[in-house]
Amino acid sequence: MIERRRFEALGNADHGWLRARHHFSFAGYRDPARMGWGALRVWNDDEIAPSSGFAPHPHADMEIVTYVTEGAITHEDDLGNRGRTEAGDVQVMSAGTGIRHAEHNREPGTTRLFQIWIEPAQRGGRPAWGTRPFPKGDRAGRFVALASGRPEDGDALPIRTDARVVGATLRAGESAEYALEPGRHAYLVPAAGAVDVNGVRLAARDGAAIRDEAVLRVTALEDAEVLLVDAA
Repeated sequence: MIERRRFEALGNADHGWLRARHHFSFAGYRDPARMGWGALRVWNDDEIAPSSGFAPHPHADMEIVTYVTEGAITHEDDLGNRGRTEAGDVQVMSAGTGIRHAEHNREPGTTRLFQIWIEPAQRGGRPAWGTRPFPKGDRAGRFVALASGRPEDGDALPIRTDARVVGATLRAGESAEYALEPGRHAYLVPAAGAVDVNGVRLAARDGAAIRDEAVLRVTALEDAEVLLVDAA
């Protein structure tokens, strides 16, 4: 089962400094049929204007993965962490018992990113934050784990849940496969470029809710950058 969700039909919000599309119910956007997909709770496609951003605010009991598609985001939190995550790279915040953070675009141009929330396996725990680069060349033609709670994904940023976030970059005409275990939920978004997923065409920034597909064969119809969440 593959359900395409067109970018133009996603929930949306325009705050001036922030333009957002919501793949699932979030803030003022409510759709009872889109409250999450397995343990995946939020996938926001955000555009943040220069010299603006999210003021300090709290989170708890959520694994929050940020994948930057253009520009960079600067993070600060009440644990003393501070860091800048550039396009193609990833940051993870395990909110645990509670963390207060701010995210700002300190770049001269618009920053675009995916903000992904995944429910943790257990509530509580000490909050944590981390970021690291993931060169696109390392995932050329194949899926690579970027953030994961699975022990076999030792090179990925850790998250506290039975899920993984994987990415691939594909040249036009190139394909990559991803095996989906029975009972799992996958959500796939091309950050750039159109792709075909098991016969379903997705334009850039469309979403695809997937289950009961043993193998996903993703073929780039043009040069593409693909992100996928695999969750229980």
